[in-house]
Amino acid sequence: MPFAELGELRTHYSLSGGTGPVFVLSNSLGTNFFMWDAQVPELQRHFRVLRYDTRGHGQSSVTRGDYTIEQLGRDVIGLLDSLRLNRVHFCGLSMGGAIGMWLGVHAPERLDRLVLSNTAARIGTKETWNARIATVRKDKDGMKSVAAAVIERWFSPDFRASSPEKVARAQQMLENASPEGYAACCAAIRDMDQRDSIAQIKTPTLVIYGARDPVTPAADADFLSEQIRGSVKVELEAAHLSNVEQPEAYTKAVSDFLSK
Repeated sequence: MPFAELGELRTHYSLSGGTGPVFVLSNSLGTNFFMWDAQVPELQRHFRVLRYDTRGHGQSSVTRGDYTIEQLGRDVIGLLDSLRLNRVHFCGLSMGGAIGMWLGVHAPERLDRLVLSNTAARIGTKETWNARIATVRKDKDGMKSVAAAVIERWFSPDFRASSPEKVARAQQMLENASPEGYAACCAAIRDMDQRDSIAQIKTPTLVIYGARDPVTPAADADFLSEQIRGSVKVELEAAHLSNVEQPEAYTKAVSDFLSK
């Protein structure tokens, strides 16, 4: 799969599908663009699907220093520019959703529709993020030191029991993530607070949340939908990685929204 050379950043991406509108999928913290595998076959029937590995993740560059949501948002703009894509639909889950909010506020001219999934305008506390950053940077086991606890938040107990192979695949993705890239993106989420800006979003927006999500619960989705005028809200019976836990329902919710 190809790479885009964007200054210091080498971005790994995949662009597949026919001649329809471009639909960008942005991964969550600790994953890579393969987290969207279940959505791609259906989506690429109607869209050109652009997946990319966020800076510090997958096969994209792990650049030095802590990152910011603005930096990660500008990375998306750089990728679109390099591919000569003027306007796109954008879907981000968790960290990807935070990037989507930044784009909705600061680059609305690049968006046709926006999907904010399992995300919030502010996620967690500085203390929690600092503790996680310290763990992955100092522990000799790196990502394995946090993987088990993260997996419990990603998936509901029922899903972990019924779909162990999917859970194991997600855990392997997480454990293989770069500790430095993960920590740098943790810092971006730690320092993010978009609660006062998201009311500026005018792009038609879908908010997806998991009824069993302990990371970004229903109250966070309620806040997003209240602040973003005209947004649509959909609940799925899932925890944090709702696109993996409820792939058919997730894909249908997204497809229905984009087809309106």
